[in-house]
Amino acid sequence: MASPDEELLAQIKVQGNKVSELKGGNTPKSEVDEAVAVLLDLKAKYKELTGKDVPGTKKKDKKKKKGGDGNASAAAKPAQAAAGSGKGKGKKNKKKGQGSKEGGEAAATGGERFNFANMEEEILKLWEGMDAFQTSLKFSEGRKEFNFYDGPPFATGTPHYGHLLAGTIKDVVTRYAHQTGHHVSRRFGWDTHGLPVEFEINKKLNINGTEDVLKMGIDKYNAECRSIVMRYSEEWRYTVTRLGRWIDFDNDYKTLYPWFMESVWWVFSEIFNKGLVYRGSKVMPFSTALNTPLSNFEANLDMHEVDDPAVTVAFEMVDEDVSFLAWTTTPWTLPSNLALCVHPKFTYVKFRDTKREKTFIALKKRIFGKGCLYKEGDKSVEVLEEIVGADLKGKRYKPLFPYFKDLATAFVVMVDTYVTDDSGTGIVHNAPGHGEDDYRICLANGVVTPENVVCPIDDSGRFTSEVPDYEGIYIKDADAKIIKRLKEEGTMFFAGRVKHAYPHCWRSGTPLVRKTVDSWFIRVEAIKERLIKNNQETYWVPNNIRDGRFHNWLADARDWAVSRDRFWGTPIPLWVSDDGEEVVCIGSIEELQRLSGRTDITDLHRENIDDVVIPSQKGKGDLKRVTQVFDCWFESGSMPYAQRHYPFEDKERFEKNFPADFIAEGVDQTRGWFYTLMVISTILFDKAPWKNLIVNGLVLASDGKKMSKSLKNYPDPNLVLKTEGADALRLYVITSPAVRAETLRFEQKGVQAVIKDVFLPWLNAFRFFEQQAQRWEQVNGKPFRFDPNQVCPASNKMDAWILAFTQDLIRFVHQEMAAYRLYTVVPKLLTFVDNLTNWFVRFNRKRLKGGTSEEDARQALWTLGEVIMTMAKAMAPFTPFFAEWMYQQMRPYAEASTGPAARRSSHPSLSKAPLTSAAEVVVEWETPEVVGFLNERDLAQYAGDFETNGISGADLVDLTHEDLSSMGIERCTDRKRVLRAVRQLLQSDPPMGSSTGSTSSSGSTVREINGVREDASVHFCMLPQPRDGYTNDTIVRAFDAMKRVIEAGRVLRDRVTVPVKYPVLEVVVISKTPNVLSDLKNLEEYIYSELNVQSLVLSEDESPYNVKLKGFPDSRTLGSRLGGDYRNVHKAVQALTHEDLLAYQATNQVELCGHVLSGTDIALRYEFDSSVQSKYTAHTDRDLLVLIDATQSPEMVQEGLAREFVNRVQKLRKSSGISPSDNIRLFYTVKDGAETKLSEAITAHMNTIKESLATTPELGTAPSELVVTGSQEFEIKDASVTLTVVKM
Repeated sequence: MASPDEELLAQIKVQGNKVSELKGGNTPKSEVDEAVAVLLDLKAKYKELTGKDVPGTKKKDKKKKKGGDGNASAAAKPAQAAAGSGKGKGKKNKKKGQGSKEGGEAAATGGERFNFANMEEEILKLWEGMDAFQTSLKFSEGRKEFNFYDGPPFATGTPHYGHLLAGTIKDVVTRYAHQTGHHVSRRFGWDTHGLPVEFEINKKLNINGTEDVLKMGIDKYNAECRSIVMRYSEEWRYTVTRLGRWIDFDNDYKTLYPWFMESVWWVFSEIFNKGLVYRGSKVMPFSTALNTPLSNFEANLDMHEVDDPAVTVAFEMVDEDVSFLAWTTTPWTLPSNLALCVHPKFTYVKFRDTKREKTFIALKKRIFGKGCLYKEGDKSVEVLEEIVGADLKGKRYKPLFPYFKDLATAFVVMVDTYVTDDSGTGIVHNAPGHGEDDYRICLANGVVTPENVVCPIDDSGRFTSEVPDYEGIYIKDADAKIIKRLKEEGTMFFAGRVKHAYPHCWRSGTPLVRKTVDSWFIRVEAIKERLIKNNQETYWVPNNIRDGRFHNWLADARDWAVSRDRFWGTPIPLWVSDDGEEVVCIGSIEELQRLSGRTDITDLHRENIDDVVIPSQKGKGDLKRVTQVFDCWFESGSMPYAQRHYPFEDKERFEKNFPADFIAEGVDQTRGWFYTLMVISTILFDKAPWKNLIVNGLVLASDGKKMSKSLKNYPDPNLVLKTEGADALRLYVITSPAVRAETLRFEQKGVQAVIKDVFLPWLNAFRFFEQQAQRWEQVNGKPFRFDPNQVCPASNKMDAWILAFTQDLIRFVHQEMAAYRLYTVVPKLLTFVDNLTNWFVRFNRKRLKGGTSEEDARQALWTLGEVIMTMAKAMAPFTPFFAEWMYQQMRPYAEASTGPAARRSSHPSLSKAPLTSAAEVVVEWETPEVVGFLNERDLAQYAGDFETNGISGADLVDLTHEDLSSMGIERCTDRKRVLRAVRQLLQSDPPMGSSTGSTSSSGSTVREINGVREDASVHFCMLPQPRDGYTNDTIVRAFDAMKRVIEAGRVLRDRVTVPVKYPVLEVVVISKTPNVLSDLKNLEEYIYSELNVQSLVLSEDESPYNVKLKGFPDSRTLGSRLGGDYRNVHKAVQALTHEDLLAYQATNQVELCGHVLSGTDIALRYEFDSSVQSKYTAHTDRDLLVLIDATQSPEMVQEGLAREFVNRVQKLRKSSGISPSDNIRLFYTVKDGAETKLSEAITAHMNTIKESLATTPELGTAPSELVVTGSQEFEIKDASVTLTVVKM
C-alpha cells in the first residue's frame, strides 16, 4: 500500500503533466490558472505532510511581508490549536498557530485559519480522555435496546472507500438511535476463516493443492493461517476510529473463537434436525486456484468481461452422412462431451454447404443473419428439409474424442426446453461433468448415473489421466490445442472469439469452472416461498432492491452447498459411519465431549477434532468426522447468534431483541451476506433477521473505473481523512447516489466542497456569535449567557423565523431518519446553513452588534446561540467531530458564570474539554499547590521546571508531552512519569467505577460516571425535539416568499447592471397564491432594505404589466403516466392561452387529449411580453412574478455613490488591520470624473456616512504629526478618492 506522501507525489506528477499540456495548447488562461492552482495546492499539502519541498522543486527567495498575527479571543484559541499550533503553558513558550491553506483548512471570519482535520484529532483525544463510547453505553444502560448487526470484514486487507461508506451509514444510524433514547451495543466483527486467508497462505508457501497441505500438516497450515488473520487489524482500528465511528474493538467477535464456532455448530444442527441437510453430487462453480467449490451466489460476486474462443463443431451422425453443428465457448469441455441437446418445439433444417460439400443440421433461425452461421443471402447454402426438434431425439453421433467412446449410453441427441434460439446453433453440446443443465438432462436420459459422471479434471483445473493427450495441462491452456486438433480432423466448422461476462473467483480473480463435486447441501429450494414472504416484511432503502434484485435471487434460489474441501474454517460437525448410513450431527462442545468420551476438546479447528471418533449406536464401529469445513458465508450468516454465543449464553436478551432493528452493507451483499442471513433465519425462526436495511452502491474512481492501486486512480482514504477531515468525507458519501444503491464516482474536490458549503459558513456563524458575545460582555460588564431550557422571547420577526426554521430542520431530521433516508438530510442542512448565515446573521448584524439596543442585542444573541447549539446537537450523528467541537465551544454560554466553569471558560485549552470531578478541583490550584503535588508524588526533581514556568492547576489539567518538552523535560520516560501521575490524580475522585451526580447551571442533577458528566459530550445528549414555543409554519412560509422575491430582485439587478448600492425606483410583485402578498406585506421592510428600493407594489393583477401565464407540463410525471400520448398532451399544454391557465389556476383541473390534468401536472409561470415596450424587467419564480423599474434619478445616483464611498472606507479599515471597535480619523481627497460628481454625493449624504462609519470624514490629507495606519486610492466609476485612516 502506497504511503500518503507517495500518493501525493503521484497526484502531483499527474497534475504537473496536465498543466504542461494546457500551457502547450490554446487553452484559456483561466483554465490554465485553475490547473496551476490545483498543482500548487497539492505541493503545499505535500510540504505540510512531509515538512519537505516536492523533489525537484527549485526554491526561490521571497521577501516576507511585514505584519503580525491579530490577537485571537480566548474562545477562538482552541481553533488555532486545531489548525496545528503548538501550546506553551504558564509564562513562557507561548506559540501562535500557523498553517497552509488546504482542503481541511480554511479561513474563518476574523482571519484565523481553521484546520478541520486537526480539530478532529483534538476531539479524538477528548473522547479518549473520557472513554466516550463506553461511557455513553453506561449512560444508556436500561434504555430500550436498538439491535444492530455489523457484517464482519476480513482483516487480510486494508479498508477502502466502500468500507468507509458502509461504516459511515452504520455510525450515523446507530448514533441517531443512541441519541433518541436507545441503548445500542456495537461490536466489531472479523471474518477470519475461509478462502481469503488460505489464498494468502498458499501464495506465501507456494502450496498448489490438498496434497501439499497434508504433507505440511493441517496443524502447521492452520497455524500459518491464524498468524495472518489479523494482519491489518490495527489499520482497520485506526481508520474506523479516525472516521469517527464508535464501535467496540476490544469486545469484538472473531469467527475463529471457539465459542463463535460452537454457535455455528448449533445453527447447523438445528437445520440438520429439520431434515434440510443432505449429501449430494452436483455440478458446482469451482475455483481451481483455491481447489474448492463455491456456492452459486459466490459465483456471481465477481463477473469479468473476457475474450474467449467461440467454436462451432460438427458432430457426425452414425448412420447418415450428416453432422450436427453445436457451438461452445469452452472448447476444453469437448473431450468430455457425452450428448447433444435440441429444443423439442424448435424448427431445425438439414442443409447442404456447397462450398464445403458437406451436409449439416442446425436451428433454422440461426442459419442466416448477423452472428449466425452464414450471412444473409449466402448462395452456398441449400436447405434440404425442415425437422422439428422432437424428431431428432435418439439420433446417435460419433464421439469427437476416443476417451469415453465405450460408454454405451452416450453420444445421443436429447431434447429439453432450456435450449435457446438467440445464440449459437440451437444445438447444445453436453458435458455432464461441467454443466448443471448438462448433468440434469444426461441424468434424466440415462446417459450417466450419479456414480458414473465423466469429469476428467482435477481440483487444480488440469486434465487427469482419463484424457491422456492433455494430461496435466490446465484446461484454458488446452483450448488452443483442442481447436488445432479439431481443425486437423475436419470437425471444426468455425473458430472465432467472443467477448462476454464470465464468473471469476471472488478471492483469487481466476476464472471459475463448472465441476461435479460431492458436497453437503442445505435444502433452500424447499423454503423459497417462506424466504419471499419474510423478505416482504422487511424495509429496504432503496426498496426497489428488495422487490427487484433480492426478490429475484430468492425466487431462483438453489440448494446451498455449504461444505468446502478446505482446512482453515469451522469443521462441519457431522460424524459418519464408513458405509454412510449412520450420521450424527453435533450441536455443542459438551455434546461432542459426551458422545466421544473426550474431555480435552476446547478448540474446534480441524487439527483438534479430526481424530475424534464417536462410537456407533448401531454397531457400525467408530463414526468419523467428514473432512469438510463450512463455507465462510455460513459463518457470517450465523453471526446474529454466534456473536452472542447463542443459545449457550445471553439467551433471553437475544430472543428479546431479535431480529435486528438495522443492518447495512453494499449492494453486492444481496447475493452474499443478506442472502445467507435470510436463509438461516428463515429456517431457524421463520422470520427475517432484520427489520430495516440500507443498501449502498459501489464507489468507483473519478474516471468511472474500479479503484486500482496499480493505476493510482484514487486518493488514499487515510490521506483524505488527514487533509479534509472525516466529517466532510462523511457528509459527502451519505449525500451521494451510493446511499441509494447507485454508483459513486469519488472525487476529492467533492469532499472539499462540503467544507466550503457547510462547515465554513457554520463555523463563521459561531465566530460572529462569539465576537458579539464578547462585545456584549465588555459593554455590560458580565458574561453573556442564555438558558437553553427557557423559551427565547423572540419578538423580532427574524428571530421567530430562524427559530421556527430550526424546528423544521429538527422535525425533518427525525422524519427522514425514521425512514432511513440519510441522503435527504444534507440538502436540508445546506438550506439551513444558508438561512442562518446569508439571511439571519447578515440581516441582523446591526442588532447583534448592539446597534439598536443592548436588550435587543441580548435577544438576538440568545436566538443565534440557541440555534447554533441546537444545530450541533441535531447534526451530532452526521458530523460527530464538528458537532462536538461546536458543543464544547457553546457550553460556557449556556452555563452559569461562577465557580470552576468560569475559571475553565477563561482558560482557552480547557474551554473545549469536559472536566472530571477531581479536575474541577485541580483547575482552581495555583502554582504552589501544583509544586506540592509533585513533591507528594516523588516527582520533586521536576518541581523547579513547573515553578519557573508558572504552571497552574488549569495548565496541569490540560498537560501534554509537548508542554513538558517545551518546559525542558526532554526524556520521554520522564514525561510519561509526570503524565501518569497527573492522570491518576484527575481520575482519583470519585473512585473508578462510581456513578455520581452533580448540579448543572440550571440547578438540575447531572449524572456522572467515572467522573464524566452526562452533559460532557454532545454525544451523551439526546437529540432535540421540535419545540412548540418556536414552531410557526406561517412565518416560515412568509420568509420563503420574501427570500424568493429578494433573490429574484438580485437577478434583475444583475440583468440591468445596477449594483445594490444604488437604489431602484420600483419593485412590483405579482402573485395569486393565497397568503403570499399578505405575508410579503408583513415583511416588506426587509425587501425595501435588501433590494434598496424606493417603492414596493404587491398585486394580484398582472394586466397593467403586460405579462401572461404560460403552462409547462411535468414531463417526468406525465411522461410515465401517459406514455405515447404525452407528446400530444405536451403540445396541448403549450397551446393553452392566458385565459385557459387562469381557469386552470381557479379550478385546478383541465382535460386535454382525453386526459384530465390537475395539481402539479402543469406548472404555471408568468412570462413578460417583451414585444411591448416597458420600463420594467421581469423575472418569475414559480407562483411569483417580480418586476423592477431600474430608472435612475440624479438623487438616486448620489445615494449610490455615497454607499460606494462607505464601502471603500470599510475595505481600507480591513486591509489596515483595524477592527470594527477601533476609533479612527478619516481623511479624503476627491478627483471628480466627467460624469461622476463624487464630492457632491459625499457632501449631500454626509450625515448617513457619519452614521455608517462612526466617524466624520475630513476633507484633505492627514496632518504630519499623525501616524498613518493605512492609505489607498480607489476608483469609483470615472472618479477617484484617496482615503487615509489613522487608528486613534
